[in-house]
Parts: sequence; C-alpha cells; structure tokens
Amino acid sequence: MAEAFENCAVGMMSLMLDPGRVETRRRVELSARGMDAKSLLVAWLSEILYRVEAEGCAFASFEVGEIDEVAVAGWGEGEPLDAVKHAAALEIKAPTYHMLELGEREGVWTAQVIFDV
Repeated sequence: MAEAFENCAVGMMSLMLDPGRVETRRRVELSARGMDAKSLLVAWLSEILYRVEAEGCAFASFEVGEIDEVAVAGWGEGEPLDAVKHAAALEIKAPTYHMLELGEREGVWTAQVIFDV
C-alpha cells in the first residue's frame, strides 16, 4: 500500500510540473489521517497538494515511512517551487472520490485517482 501511495503522489506531481526538473534539496514531513484506506489516500494527496499551493513546495519523490488503514506518515523530497524551472503546467484543485479505486490483489496494490482541475 505504501508504494501505491508514493506512486499516486508522484503521478499527481507529474500532472502539475516536471518532477525530473526538481532537485531534492529539502525533505518535508507529510502525514494524513482517514476513516478507511480510500479516504486516507485522498487525505494524503490533499496534504501534498496543500504543501505545493500554500507553502510553495515542488516534490520530485515521496517516501511512506508508516502506513495502516487510517494513518500515513512519510516525506516528500524536493525544493521551493519555481514555475519556470519546474515547467508548471496543470493546476489541480483536489483529488476526488469519483471512480476512486484502491485495492490489493495477490499482494499487489493498485490505485486509480481522478483529479478536479
């Protein structure tokens, strides 16, 4: 599940900017809580989006340190957001519950998230 959360976060950032242009100069602690795994994923992505919009963070990668069905804690690595350097493209308003999928089958977690733009 941790890897699915990390990959969803990188996917969201890839829609917003070019993570390949982001240097990993600082590490930002991230955490979120939910009522179940799906709401936890939405809360995790919302926390990251908040850090991008309110604090001007650009993230290249993510690491989940602890996760269970209702809480996640980890880090985002990146640098201050520079719209020109990071080739800022799409503005995401929020991750949604519309067609949200998160599940485990035979030891493999998969996820699908649709964003409000």
